[in-house]
Amino acid sequence: MARCFFRVAMITLVVFPSVCSASEQINILLITADDLGVQLSCYGDPIAQTPHIDQLAQQSVQYRTAYVSQASCSPSRSTMFTGLYPHGNGQYGLANANVGFQVHPELFDHLLPNRLKQVGYRTGIIGKLHVNPEKQFQFDMRTGDGFGGRQVKRQVQHAREFITQSNDQPWFLMFNLFDPHVARERKPGGGQGPQYFPDQVEGLPKKVLTAEDVPAWPWQQIDAPEQRTKIAGYYNCVHRIDAAIGMLMQVLHETNQWDKTLIIFLGDHGPPFARGKTTCYEAGLRVPFLVRWPGVSQPHRSQRLVGSIDIYPTILDAAGVELPQRLHGRSLRPVLTDSSSAKWRSTLVAEFHYHGASPFFPRRAITDGRFKLIRNLRAGMLSASASVDGDQAPAFAKQLAADHPARKAMERLQNPPEWELYDLNEDPIEFINLSNDPAYAKQKQRLQKALAQWQTQTEDPFTDAEFRRTIEKKYSKSTR
Repeated sequence: MARCFFRVAMITLVVFPSVCSASEQINILLITADDLGVQLSCYGDPIAQTPHIDQLAQQSVQYRTAYVSQASCSPSRSTMFTGLYPHGNGQYGLANANVGFQVHPELFDHLLPNRLKQVGYRTGIIGKLHVNPEKQFQFDMRTGDGFGGRQVKRQVQHAREFITQSNDQPWFLMFNLFDPHVARERKPGGGQGPQYFPDQVEGLPKKVLTAEDVPAWPWQQIDAPEQRTKIAGYYNCVHRIDAAIGMLMQVLHETNQWDKTLIIFLGDHGPPFARGKTTCYEAGLRVPFLVRWPGVSQPHRSQRLVGSIDIYPTILDAAGVELPQRLHGRSLRPVLTDSSSAKWRSTLVAEFHYHGASPFFPRRAITDGRFKLIRNLRAGMLSASASVDGDQAPAFAKQLAADHPARKAMERLQNPPEWELYDLNEDPIEFINLSNDPAYAKQKQRLQKALAQWQTQTEDPFTDAEFRRTIEKKYSKSTR
């Protein structure tokens, strides 16, 4: 794997010229949905009814195991724009944490829209950008509709206008849906109330699910009416984005862009519930990942280990730009067919640092597709966040018996050991930590070695305790 751009000192990036003329360059549509995990019917979810996304999946390569780089919005998106893990690009936490998280200045010229503009693309973004500094991103068209709003019909209309106004110029459009992110109630006279999921916006979805229609999340096992009400709301948001995808795909057909456009669709991380978003568990890291590259991809379901880290090099490859030598990801071109001969990675890695400004609780996770190893770099020093976005599951878990598996899993979330090991075939919800089981010592040692190699190859500065102390002092409000 290639070495990264940056650790402490700047390293010069070699920029290669375009190898395609403008007339040969394919259009690029990158679609994200906020907080969307694999809660889609094409991924086997028993509640979701997502016919439009399912149809796109049937015409795409659908990756079974795809990770985001970090299960937090800004860090996750920073990887899409740089081809680097957050530990390499500097966006360690949320852009709106107001503590200075941002992409390293040495990378500004190489941000995805900037690089595409250099080779003749018209660039646009609809919805949230949420990576700092936003002014450094060279978009010809920007509209914030979708960052906090859920008017998907209006977003699709913006997309239609952008596509039709591009004429014969190749275009790159990042289309960001705010669903299924939580909303927050506003109290009369000011202030904010509890967080919730809007069930219906502008008549979408047509059918609204309630708490009676959904079970508890398998990876939480907290079966309280309040939890199921929120889960139902989450699915209603998912169904709304499915309607949006249907409308957006119709625009591509009506503008004769369908067979001229590379489409990548994914969630920016998993659901905003405890043990999902902001964690290194599967419910936080695993997302739907669909790629349709006309003339290159062959529709099938793939077992290859891929992630958001591969988006940047894939898009540059599709645009006819030779890839920089120093990237953490790889172009997906070799694994867009159903051939088994292409060499590819045998492990997939993700990480976590911050969500907001605190707590700073860095983690690393690696999987080979079956076994999953998590390292909690500050285990025993402080506690991690018990919840996210107002989820009450940890509080409900405390009402369970002390030896209840769900309660123990929630306690491990907040106060984990240094190492966690899971057999994802036998325990996909990651309730049984095997890290101290002698029967799994070989699997643990093998993944520990692979993780250490990855950290060396990507020049992960968080392996250094002094660097971690410096970062915490710089960015954590609690230490100021």
